[in-house]
Amino acid sequence: MPRLDTPTDGALELISFEIAGQEFCIDIRSVREIRGWTPTTRMPHTPPYVLGVINLRGLVMPVIDLRRRLGLGETEASSRHVFVVVQHQDRVIGLMVDAVQETFLVDTALLQTPPDMDCEPGATFVDAIIPLEGRMLSRLIVAALLPAHERLAA
Repeated sequence: MPRLDTPTDGALELISFEIAGQEFCIDIRSVREIRGWTPTTRMPHTPPYVLGVINLRGLVMPVIDLRRRLGLGETEASSRHVFVVVQHQDRVIGLMVDAVQETFLVDTALLQTPPDMDCEPGATFVDAIIPLEGRMLSRLIVAALLPAHERLAA
């Protein structure tokens, strides 16, 4: 199924990235920037998937190990990793991924509802599966990735 080369009313612009050998994507409108990996400062009493915080031009921003958040194992952070800085409402957070792949336009008609996997309540991170050029991308819900206390505050 071909990608779209020009935006239309039924198109979404997405950015894809790799985590643990799998492809995921999010809406490009939630991405503020992509930055290289930098060490984080750990914070006490945070969930295990929160790596810590970094200073982003004067803004103290939490960073999440997205692999761990999605239940795909723990990342051994290194300089090859990338932070995708996303914004949801007034919250800015870094998502550590293995690699950013591409931005692309996709027709909304290609989005398919993910199958019911009997997940525990509140653990739904994927709202669509996109079969694209022989690949399967899972579209993530940015708001669902935030730690629970941050989602309530947002």
